[in-house]
Amino acid sequence: MRKKKWTNKSNHFTLDGNVVRLKKNLTIHNTAEFLNDIELLFRKSGESDLSVDLSGLDNIDSAGALAIHRLPENAGRYNISLKIENAGKDIENKLSLFSPVKQKTEQSHTKEGILYLLGDRAGHFLAEYVASFFYLVSDILFWSVRDLFNRKQRRKGEFVNQAISIGVNALPIVMAMAFIIGLVLALQSSSQLRNFGANVYIVDLTVIAMMAEMGPLITAIMVAGRSGSSIAAEIATMKVTSEIDALRTMGLNPVRFVVIPKIYGSLVTLPFLTILASVAGIFGGAVAANLYLDITPEIFFNRMPEALYQKDILTGIIKSIAFAFIIVITGAFFGFRVKEGAEGVGRSTTSAVVAAITLVIIADLILGLIFY
Repeated sequence: MRKKKWTNKSNHFTLDGNVVRLKKNLTIHNTAEFLNDIELLFRKSGESDLSVDLSGLDNIDSAGALAIHRLPENAGRYNISLKIENAGKDIENKLSLFSPVKQKTEQSHTKEGILYLLGDRAGHFLAEYVASFFYLVSDILFWSVRDLFNRKQRRKGEFVNQAISIGVNALPIVMAMAFIIGLVLALQSSSQLRNFGANVYIVDLTVIAMMAEMGPLITAIMVAGRSGSSIAAEIATMKVTSEIDALRTMGLNPVRFVVIPKIYGSLVTLPFLTILASVAGIFGGAVAANLYLDITPEIFFNRMPEALYQKDILTGIIKSIAFAFIIVITGAFFGFRVKEGAEGVGRSTTSAVVAAITLVIIADLILGLIFY
């Protein structure tokens, strides 16, 4: 049987039967011509099996190596099975060095069971969020306690700045919302109490609800939306702009430098905010009681000592302290987790607010059951 001969314009290879023999050099200067010629060979050869002999190849660079690696894929488009062989040691080393990254294999289309998917999601959540969250909590608790007895390491004036930012500046909006909530609470209850002739018990309902439940909860939700988002955005921006890395380079702990002053500021101001919010809510209840149940402010405030117990006041204060920890820790957690640019900062801020409000409500439930 007569062997086929093939000549190409660039003279980079010859076809001897079904063997393509490469010659001389294959570098970036002639790789494009080589690929064009061998593409033409694949199209016109009519063979189903070809082999590429590299024994005559003297030199190859990265472009030539990638061209060789592409040959089987190019031949496959013409239903040609291609085999590369007889590479010298130097050529083989370069082919191995410049081998392309393997594409990921297609995922199996087998549908996993619902229990497997739930377990996989739960494992990912525990590993990515819960473990790192508790690690951050332990770090913050350690430095919070340690810095109480080490004043020299504190940033002068930062505690006052954070107390003003988190607590004092939030006072108008918190008191306004608490007054409205107390007014609405008493207003909605007045119609039912009037039916049973128990108008005077509007005092008990308003005072207990605001001091032990609604006051701490309203304050925490407002602070979480206002200050929690600010904490998350500040820390996320510092991380995106590499300020967190700069602090570590200077030998400063970012948690101690950034988060601990916010912890102190929130722990001091949130109980006061809660008390003032409760007082504003009680005033709102007194207004509703006077307008709809004909209970004068004098009667309302004279009955307050009979309805209000020390336990209700302590419950509200303890809840506010727990909520202060949750808001700052959640904001710091999502701030430190940011991985992208401006879009990541916005996403972490949103997640911080949602998570903080959710955790505050869950903590309120747990503490309510404990103090019930």
